[in-house]
Amino acid sequence: MAGSTSNKLARKRLAWLLVIFIAFAGLITTATLTKVSGATLVPQLALDLQGGTQVILKPTVNSGSVASAEQLAQAVDIIRQRIDSTGVSEAQIVTQGEGADAAIVVSIPGKPSDSTLELIKASAKLEFRPVLVTGAGTSALVTSAPTKANPNPTPTLPASSPIATSTATPTDNSDLNWVSKDLQAQYEALDCSKQFRTPGQVDDPAKPMVTCDRGRTAKFILGPVELDGTQIAKASSSAVTTSAGSATGQYAVDLTFNDAGKTSFGNVTKRLFPLTAPRNQFAVTIDGYIITAPAIQAVITSGTAQITGGFTSDSANALSNQLKYGSLPIGFQVQSQENISATLGSQQLQNGLIAGAIGMLLVLIYSLFQYRALASITIGSLVVAAGLTYLAITLLSWRMDYRLSLAGVAGLIVAIGITADSFIVYFERVRDELRDGRPLSVAVAAGWKRAWRTILVSDIVSLLAAGTLYFLTVGNVRGFAFTLGLTTIIDLVVVTLFTVPLLSLFSNFKFFSSGNSWSGFEITTATGERYVGRGTFREVDPSVSRNKKSLGEAAKRQTIAERKAAANNGEAGEQ
Repeated sequence: MAGSTSNKLARKRLAWLLVIFIAFAGLITTATLTKVSGATLVPQLALDLQGGTQVILKPTVNSGSVASAEQLAQAVDIIRQRIDSTGVSEAQIVTQGEGADAAIVVSIPGKPSDSTLELIKASAKLEFRPVLVTGAGTSALVTSAPTKANPNPTPTLPASSPIATSTATPTDNSDLNWVSKDLQAQYEALDCSKQFRTPGQVDDPAKPMVTCDRGRTAKFILGPVELDGTQIAKASSSAVTTSAGSATGQYAVDLTFNDAGKTSFGNVTKRLFPLTAPRNQFAVTIDGYIITAPAIQAVITSGTAQITGGFTSDSANALSNQLKYGSLPIGFQVQSQENISATLGSQQLQNGLIAGAIGMLLVLIYSLFQYRALASITIGSLVVAAGLTYLAITLLSWRMDYRLSLAGVAGLIVAIGITADSFIVYFERVRDELRDGRPLSVAVAAGWKRAWRTILVSDIVSLLAAGTLYFLTVGNVRGFAFTLGLTTIIDLVVVTLFTVPLLSLFSNFKFFSSGNSWSGFEITTATGERYVGRGTFREVDPSVSRNKKSLGEAAKRQTIAERKAAANNGEAGEQ
């Protein structure tokens, strides 16, 4: 009965593993065949193995001063955070040159998405400004009738609605007295479909400005800056739910301000909430372009706010990343953008894969020598682990923009030893149970209970090491840490859902349970006799002088059961 139960449990675990394989493979294949953006049947490679795109950013500072080393270092950290927020992409971000010749070089593997490139290029300081005036970004051109004096009239934009201008001193940042005649003329002449800002342009935060949204569909007059990106403590995207907790299918961006931002934002919402549209809107700009301009629908003094309005999951996540990582101490001008070749190339990748294959071969040779037929379980487990790792990395390449670098390949090679170590611990625990005289089916179950704790502790140590490297380092080291952590988790899955249930099923075969010399479960002593238990004592040869002191020691240390068995054997011999 117990054997039947253990067999059912083993088959159930193997079925769950099969479900995981089918789910991963099916998801990747379906996405690839339907040409979902980023989906592929092979893992994406990092910069050192594939090449990619290089963007050189030239710093621009207000008043024409030179960016300091501290400003450049802070800018590198923020740009790295922006890129890392899209996934483990193995990007390289470095500074080159000094003083007026300083620049930041951003190298991204493969062909990055437009949103990733925009995230890098949107390098000016993030600012919050109140909306004063808004209108259509482009209008149909009006051409007047030709005359003798002007036979070829120039097309012009139609006159916009007049704006009440004033020379009075503004009382607050939402006061329309900011709109001067010059500002009105600049607004009326603005055509968002044309380039209207110079690269790296830095705006005076104490003055109003005229600009467009990123979609070039609307133009705005904005008041002076109220807050900047340094006052945002946290930004994230989330699904909008009803009061009952059901999903609405819409997404929102959640903002949390620090103490200074909480006070400033509360004061701004008190001023904007009673106003009519569009003056109740609060625009967020990066690099001088408006990324969102939500209307204030309540007075918010808690320091938290939510932006809603037609977001998808991707657009909400992109906006939250821009808000979270948008504050830079300096502006940037894109000096150049070009494709670059791989720094290492396919030869190094091939060498890394060969090294991994050699490692697996050595593990298999050791398994065949030490465990004989049990090596088949080792081979199967390594193949399953390799397949699951391949599917996981491919899926992450699509969903997280993960890139496999040479350092990541090194992490995969190290994982072979971690996986093999789990097999060895388990097999030796089963052998210990056999040495205690237990049958194989019982030894397999009891050995797993003892081995599980050791395997779990060992893998937790590996996960802690991987986590420490991942969160405290950058670049290629993070790639190594990520693959090490991923393969450690896969090791636990494979041992639990494949190795253990397969060995449990194998224990029912006579070849293994009989202790065949090729099964890997034959337990013998140094003299070639079968080992039947660690608590059994053997009579010594009295003819050997060094053994005379040991005479009778075995009889003294025998258990009651062993003494009765010896007495019964003696009586049988006399008869």
